[in-house]
Amino acid sequence: MIRINLLPHRAEKRKARREQFYALGALMLLLGGIIWFVGFTAINGYISSQESKNAFLTTEIAALDKQIDEIKKLKEQTDALLARKQVIEALQANRAETVYLFNELARQVPTGVYLRSIKQSGQKISLTGFTQSSARVSTLMRNLDESPLLERPELVEIKAATVDKRRLGEFSLNVFLTRQTADDNKKPVTTPSQADKKP
Repeated sequence: MIRINLLPHRAEKRKARREQFYALGALMLLLGGIIWFVGFTAINGYISSQESKNAFLTTEIAALDKQIDEIKKLKEQTDALLARKQVIEALQANRAETVYLFNELARQVPTGVYLRSIKQSGQKISLTGFTQSSARVSTLMRNLDESPLLERPELVEIKAATVDKRRLGEFSLNVFLTRQTADDNKKPVTTPSQADKKP
């Protein structure tokens, strides 16, 4: 009977399996390393790309903020210029106000009323003078109320006074000026001389 020793063959087989296992393990480690490297590189690329986009957006936002500040400054300058323009237009509209006021007073003061002083404070005009009777002061107030340039006459007081040995009434009243706007100034203003020429 022949006996065959299989121990060396089994040892060689185990050795071959072990080497195969180590080679497969090394291959898996190498493959895992490659996958990790590729993933790490791709993620870093995405992060770098996003960071560059964020930096671009930050730069653009800063530029827009600067433009917004400039627009705000321009708007403030525009508002200031418009306010100045309105003031100039108001002055332009009211530059002949004094002339119109005296013309209107000359037209509206009835006979028997004598003005002693005229004071203006803003739109308020204070009139003081003498009258032959209280009825003439009432007529003056009605005339002022119907005037297109004056409004809201208010009698402050009326009292007896003696002027050059004549007994008169001394009165003081307030009336308010109707301010002309720039639009009103564009309309033709009828002066007393023009009104007298009309039939």
